[in-house]
Amino acid sequence: MSNEVLIMKPAEIEKVQAYYLKYKVERSAPGVVFAAKLSDTAVTIYKSGKVMFQGNGAAREAAIWSGDSVKTKEKVTNTKGDTLPENFARFSVVGSDETGTGDYFGPITVAACFVREDQVELVKELGVKDSKMLTDESMRKMAPDLMATLTHSVLVLKNEKYNDIQSRGWSQGKIKALMHNQALKHVLNKMAPEKPAYILIDQFAERGIYYNHIKAEKEIVRENVLFSTKAEQLHVSVAAASIIARYAFLKEMDRLSEMANTSIPKGASAKVDEIAAKIYLKHGADFLKSITKWHFANTGKAMNLANKRRF
Repeated sequence: MSNEVLIMKPAEIEKVQAYYLKYKVERSAPGVVFAAKLSDTAVTIYKSGKVMFQGNGAAREAAIWSGDSVKTKEKVTNTKGDTLPENFARFSVVGSDETGTGDYFGPITVAACFVREDQVELVKELGVKDSKMLTDESMRKMAPDLMATLTHSVLVLKNEKYNDIQSRGWSQGKIKALMHNQALKHVLNKMAPEKPAYILIDQFAERGIYYNHIKAEKEIVRENVLFSTKAEQLHVSVAAASIIARYAFLKEMDRLSEMANTSIPKGASAKVDEIAAKIYLKHGADFLKSITKWHFANTGKAMNLANKRRF
């Protein structure tokens, strides 16, 4: 299926609406101001000024208006990993991403999310982009709408379980690979019998290492799987998954802050050491271990601070 997206001025959008008025259909999706359905083409106009033509006749219909618009171009991103098909950003894709791996406090969360080709522009209209460009507060607001709209799965590995399996020799790479595979399985099961054109994993390990980590699993997702760094910039499915994963992480951090009766910081900075030392003195080592990644160097630093009471 072909897709063409034009950016048009209000006066030209009015002409498009008038031209396709007899083909108008109702669409209640967020950000959509007009939609029409021809025999071989769907036309969708968004509040942002984007006009999307989708279907076998997309190029034909877009050509009628291309003189009065700017055709959007896919952003070129320097990445490492698999070579992606041309116009990959417009395909139906399941994307997966994780967060929390570098934070002393809180869980690791992994999310997988399916975005159909006819949802790509809609998801963009909802504000989805690289989560590194978004604040935690904006992701808290966006995630519930994404979760209500898109087929997804989100996994939360709490600290007690993390510390247990890490102490048995599991690396973070193995833990993440198992979680990604599980989240992808969940989404594919929810979608069945529909299948995505591709699966894109935000690359944290080479393909061979990733599959070596999960080789003992009964079900391993392999079909049409691609790996790439900076995957959030390559397809909105990964960007949406990143936002959902971050939302789950933040909710768990809220819970831990309530348990500790203090605001728990993110990351692994000196500020984190100070808060960890205070929690250790107030609640003890067992409690601190239950809300942290215990093998991090922050544990030793917090203990030293607590013993010296230098904070």
